[in-house]
Amino acid sequence: MHPSATRPAAPSTDEGDHLALARRLAPVIEAAAAEIEAKRELPPALVETLIGAGSYRLLLPRSLDGAELDPAAFAEFIEIVAGADASTAWCLGQCGGCAMAAGHLPPQGAREIFADPGAILAWGSLSSGSAIRVAGGFEITGTWMFASGSRQAQFLGGHMPVVAGDGTPELLPDGEALLQTVIFPLHAARITDIWHVMGLRGTGSDNYAVERLFVPERHSYVYNGSPDPSQPGVLYRFPITAVYAVAFAAVALGIARRMLDVFVASARDRVPRHHVKAQRDNAVIQSQVGQAEAKLQASRLFLLHTLREIADSAAASGTVTVDQRMQIRLAATFATHQAKEVADIAYHAGGAIAIFSSGKLERRFRDIHTVLQQIQARAAHFETVGQYLLGLPADLSVA
Repeated sequence: MHPSATRPAAPSTDEGDHLALARRLAPVIEAAAAEIEAKRELPPALVETLIGAGSYRLLLPRSLDGAELDPAAFAEFIEIVAGADASTAWCLGQCGGCAMAAGHLPPQGAREIFADPGAILAWGSLSSGSAIRVAGGFEITGTWMFASGSRQAQFLGGHMPVVAGDGTPELLPDGEALLQTVIFPLHAARITDIWHVMGLRGTGSDNYAVERLFVPERHSYVYNGSPDPSQPGVLYRFPITAVYAVAFAAVALGIARRMLDVFVASARDRVPRHHVKAQRDNAVIQSQVGQAEAKLQASRLFLLHTLREIADSAAASGTVTVDQRMQIRLAATFATHQAKEVADIAYHAGGAIAIFSSGKLERRFRDIHTVLQQIQARAAHFETVGQYLLGLPADLSVA
């Protein structure tokens, strides 16, 4: 735990409060960016600041002193943080999505895990393993990859197929393998530092493993098969996968916004070598800036409008439909790829000044291209959405 952390006051969900919080935190985060990059993790002092501000509890239920922000508001928060430092934004996005587990856990289990104000949950993607159903819970053995934010966490978890004592897989009524989300203390896992990467270096996205670890049933819940959440809020009707897609798209948008702003500010006065006029007087640059601004604003508004419209619908209907999940997938993927195009424009138009690590473009260029390598950003999602719209069989697990 973080013994020095005091219980944060949950940020108000009133319009704009989450934006004010992000803007207060942004200069503190940016001041730590060089240390984050060098140490490949968020510094303890910054983590304490983020905990004290309630930044890890934005998607926790109000009943657990969380802010229970709607997905659009969370995206706006992450976007601003990403402009200061992408690794911090990524960790908050990942751990925020994990915190949504509190909306599905049995209430007693959720309180036990999240009662401490410094409690942070992280998890990764299952590489191998299963959960054996035993008296009172599960005995789990597994290995997971890419646990962003785990170096700040006190709890780890993951989704696992469930098997009976004789090894027989448990199935949902439709024949799909039943997946159980299990949560356990970080100290129970073996951590492997694999995070020596090109970008998003500060996320500390390590691998971890457990062997024959008992997890009580109250620290778990059925992940797939559309189980009813344990909390009434509209937020918990959204699939956690969809919220990850939104958060990581917001990271890309925040990086691109900052890169474009940095380039535009420099282009007003910068005269490239062998030129006599400032970059702003170049017709090609003028066109690129105009198109980049359009790409960024259009994709951002598409994402936020989609999320707000679906949240309003879910508040009335109590569900997020497959159609709506596909819309979120489309909007998030589109925003991520448009942001990458804007970042590329800013970087390449920046010329030689863009390549120096002392500048404001080089690290962000590496970060956004690392964002594009994550499964949530893969271009194949466009194909999946297209298949669905055309009435063809599509992989609904991505939505």
